Formats: sequence, structure tokens, C-alpha cells
Amino acid sequence: MSDAHLLIVDDDERIRGLLQKFLIRHGFLVSAAKDAGHARRILSGLEFDLIVLDVMMPGEDGVSLTRALREEIATPILLLTAKGETEDRIRGLEAGADDYLSKPFEPKELLLRINAVLRRVPAPAEGSEAPKQLKLGPVRYDVERGEMWRGEDLIRLTATEAQLMRIFSAQPGEPVSRAKLVEDLGRDRGQAQERAVDVQITRLRRKLEADPKQPRYLQTVRGAGYMLAPD
Repeated sequence: MSDAHLLIVDDDERIRGLLQKFLIRHGFLVSAAKDAGHARRILSGLEFDLIVLDVMMPGEDGVSLTRALREEIATPILLLTAKGETEDRIRGLEAGADDYLSKPFEPKELLLRINAVLRRVPAPAEGSEAPKQLKLGPVRYDVERGEMWRGEDLIRLTATEAQLMRIFSAQPGEPVSRAKLVEDLGRDRGQAQERAVDVQITRLRRKLEADPKQPRYLQTVRGAGYMLAPD
């Protein structure tokens, strides 16, 4: 998906330069920021299709910046984390990141991840037989637009949350396995990614359920996965 505008946020000038050159060569528009403050200044004036954000930065780190950005924008965020720092990844996903990649990584893998995340940004459904809107208590989900509303208020979904809602709304009342969700989100198979999906489900429930700990609409089906159960 070329022509997408990416923002790279990394305090390492060498990595910033390398990533910028590599991604421009693959058809992206790329801006770069050296820290959280610099990123905020750029984001105040420009909209991006995706943000690639290093977790370990001096001053405000990537997880904290992710959490702050999620209050304002739904732009997909891909975190770069230190190898083996599982806690950083989980904290990042809980803060609202869409995916993560461990350093060191092959540039080609970053490219695959970026394209997978960009594919998750919902496109309008075509010729679908499913109902146009699903009622989930006080929340309604517009299947064609991929939008979730509570009364007159639009509920802001991340790219991954929007993609999860698309997957579930295509087969309401039918469980979807965690392995299938990992696959549909364009991720590598494995337990770490299944755990990452669990984190995203927890975040989605907070936006959807009156009591996220006792979910009524996004249910866990023991041994089978998760299921959307509209009214």
C-alpha cells in the first residue's frame, strides 16, 4: 500500500535515517521525529496513516506517548520494542498500539508488518448480506462504515479494534478462535500473538461493555474463542 504517509519516531538518528530511506524506496511518504515532543509538534499539523514508534526513548517513552495519542487520534501505531521485553509489548498493546516488532529486525519484516496494519484499517463492506447495524445494548455498530456509536457519540476505535469488529460482525453469534483472529489480523502464529489478541479484546470490551469483567456482547466461548452476541 504505497503513498501512505508514515511517521517514524526514534531517538537514534542512524536508525531513523535508514528506516526513512528504506520506506521511501518502497513507495511511502515518510516523516521522522527524534523524540515524543518533536512527534507531538509534527502531529499537531499533519495527519498520518501509521506511526512507527520506538518504546525506549529518553524523556517520554513510546508507551506513554501511545497512551496520550490514543486520547486524541486513532492512527495505527506500530511499536519497536527491545528483544525479549514481553512486558513492554503488553503495556504497549494495553496503551493502544496496534502491533509491535522486536529489535533487532529485518527491514523487510517491518515492511510486512506495516502493510498488515494498514490493511486492517476498515474499508466499507461490499454487498454484504449481514445486517447494516448491530445493536449491542446502548452501543450500535454500523457494519458498512465500521463505526461504533453510543447515542450521538462516536466511539474511537484503533485500526486493530476496528478490524476485530469487522471480523466478529461478519459472523455474529458464531465463535471465532484466537488462532483465526491472529491469522485474520495478518500476524505470525504463536502464543505471544494470541496473548496480544487477548489484550486487544480486553481493550475493545472496555469500549463496548457496561461491565468489561462480565462481558455480555463480546463473549469468551470456552475452548472455542470469542463471539459477538448482539441483541
